[in-house]
Amino acid sequence: MFASVRRRSGVWLVVLIGVVVGVVAASSASSSTTAAPLARVAPGPVTAPPTPPAQQLVLSFTGDNILGTDDRFSTATSLPTVWADDGRRPDYFFQNVKALFAADDLTVANLEVALTRRGTQRYKGEGEVYHFHGDPALAATLPAGGIDVVTVANNHTFDYGQIGFDDTLAALRGVGVEYFGTGDASEGSEYDLDNLTTINGVTFGFVGYQAWTDSTQMRRKLVSDITSLRARGADVVIPFMHWGIESEHEPYGVQTELAHLAIDAGADLVVGTHPHVIQSLEIYRGKLIAYSFGNFAFGGNSNPTDKRTFILQTRFDMAGSAVRGVDFRVIPTRVSRTESYNDYVPTPYPPATAAQVLTFINGLSPTLNGRAANAFVPVVGSHVPTTPTRPSGVGGPG
Repeated sequence: MFASVRRRSGVWLVVLIGVVVGVVAASSASSSTTAAPLARVAPGPVTAPPTPPAQQLVLSFTGDNILGTDDRFSTATSLPTVWADDGRRPDYFFQNVKALFAADDLTVANLEVALTRRGTQRYKGEGEVYHFHGDPALAATLPAGGIDVVTVANNHTFDYGQIGFDDTLAALRGVGVEYFGTGDASEGSEYDLDNLTTINGVTFGFVGYQAWTDSTQMRRKLVSDITSLRARGADVVIPFMHWGIESEHEPYGVQTELAHLAIDAGADLVVGTHPHVIQSLEIYRGKLIAYSFGNFAFGGNSNPTDKRTFILQTRFDMAGSAVRGVDFRVIPTRVSRTESYNDYVPTPYPPATAAQVLTFINGLSPTLNGRAANAFVPVVGSHVPTTPTRPSGVGGPG
């Protein structure tokens, strides 16, 4: 029995020794195979990420364009009559500013009229109310003058109801002018249109509102729309507001609160219309706010007392899709070629009168520190603070 056990143990011992020898041999062979030195590869130069392309893009903004009339106005001096007397030339209204708009990258305006031959006047309450309408053919004057995009969010594009509004949008599409804006419950309009326009790889997002109240609903809508435009690829977001009190040169609480909210929510610039006069500009958290440009090609009055307006140009300094800085330029303009009456041809002022208008604007706008000028200056940059003096009177300069 013991002899049998020993024999088995000896066999297992032989087997175990054989396995160990095999493993050692294999390990040795493997070591001899992998031990050969590896060739050294010299490290190549570290490649820096590509620098985003730098470029400057200029956007122009104008005030209220009423390309039409109210049926109660005298036809002799109305905008449609003056246009007809000139042969209905598409380049009539914007002939003296077209060079500015043709040289920029995008021109944005407030279109405040129903371009329609149909529909009935929407009830707007008792008292002094206006219903502005114009021939749809007037839409062609916008691109002829270099205007690319319009806001339709105001208190007159819906003057002839949904039919008139639909005709207006059709007229704009027919001439290749883009549009944006949100309707208002007070007039029964439910449109909700924004716009994304891409220029040289940079996407600009626009929204527009009738911002009459600083309500919770208005605030939520504004913030939501700015967020949505960013999510859909907007590199620059610009709300265009229709707001304020007519004939007042200073914004009131609703305007300032909503403008600040827009910038807090991520807007890069805020512009506005409706008061029919120039209102102040403001720099808030390094961003520019233009509360009201005044009128422009304005069929709402054949001889407005205050004919001052201005074109705002903003120059965005871009590094790829990132905004590195913004410059702005204020171009003082009169709504007419003459001070005597309104011929509906906005015309930049000559230097002496332009200087008066710039003094007026700087007086309204203390946060600019006197820097509004007919030349590009940075929204944020080094400057010598000044204490501007508000000029007296509201009448237009000579």
